[in-house]
Amino acid sequence: MTTSVVSVTPETGVSEVARLLLERHISAVPVIQAEGGLVGMVSEGDFLRRTEGDGRLHGSWWLRLFSGPGESAAQYVKTHGRSAADVMTQDVITVTEDTPAGEIAHLLETKRIKRVPVLRDGRIVGIVSRADLLRGLAAQRDAPVASATVEDETIRKRILEEMSASDWAPTYGVSVMVAEGIVQIWGFVDSHEQGEALRVAAGNVPGVKGVELHVSNIPAHGWE
Repeated sequence: MTTSVVSVTPETGVSEVARLLLERHISAVPVIQAEGGLVGMVSEGDFLRRTEGDGRLHGSWWLRLFSGPGESAAQYVKTHGRSAADVMTQDVITVTEDTPAGEIAHLLETKRIKRVPVLRDGRIVGIVSRADLLRGLAAQRDAPVASATVEDETIRKRILEEMSASDWAPTYGVSVMVAEGIVQIWGFVDSHEQGEALRVAAGNVPGVKGVELHVSNIPAHGWE
């Protein structure tokens, strides 16, 4: 999962959410309340429905008989609201840190979603996207699956702490995996120098046997 999660609050303005998606090259952002709980997600799809909608329900007249004014009012809020709380999707599918990768892949496919938040005690600690799953599969290309040990988890935690404390480190779009002392860093960076700094930071952590850097500059079209 990607642990550096960009988020907004329910009160964040719609224009600010749109700007954040464009600047960070992401297609969705979680909505988190002041207490830290996840209350929804705003995605590109929500904005598409906003631009396409006019606040009215369309379709056969007999279907509208069963929808009632409540559904029409909810649609109006989606297409005319000004805050993240107005346009967000509230029924968010989530997983935990222990959810198997295969189950996550099944969720993404069957629910037709691009990413899923990872929760711990009701609070978001990361996001797993389709790209994260592909990176994980690519990391297994040369060797059998290796189970992460307690030492590996300690190494990964120290690398993430170093990134969090550094003003040069990427704040999104980077995944760190450690197996048998080998660190693999996947994702996007702003520059070649930023990637090299990640390599050095990981290599300086005690217990690291090697660092494999699989990063590239952020593409103009964004990433999933």
